Amino acid sequence: MKLVNRRNAAVLAESVERATTVFARLRGLLGRDSLSGALVIEPCTSIHTFFMKFAIDAAFLTAEGRVIRAISAIRPWRATRIYLSAAKVVELPAGTLERTRTTEGDVLAFEL
Repeated sequence: MKLVNRRNAAVLAESVERATTVFARLRGLLGRDSLSGALVIEPCTSIHTFFMKFAIDAAFLTAEGRVIRAISAIRPWRATRIYLSAAKVVELPAGTLERTRTTEGDVLAFEL
């Protein structure tokens, strides 16, 4: 599965991993040295990068896939605020949002 920005057809990730169980959501990216695709955490209204080894981009999405908050290059040992209208978050390698020109209001789609 890949992640695509519907506004400009930019591919944010060629591979998407989903974290939907309690354990998978709690673990997230902890213990990894890098991220090559995307990690979707669902449900999720906020994230942190405590104990992580690298920066990430994050896009908080509504249930319909609309980006309500796009945050670039979140460094380790940071936390986001809570976005009550978010249904999920997509974590991406740092620089992905800028490279794909993904901004708040865009709709992201998961395609096979």
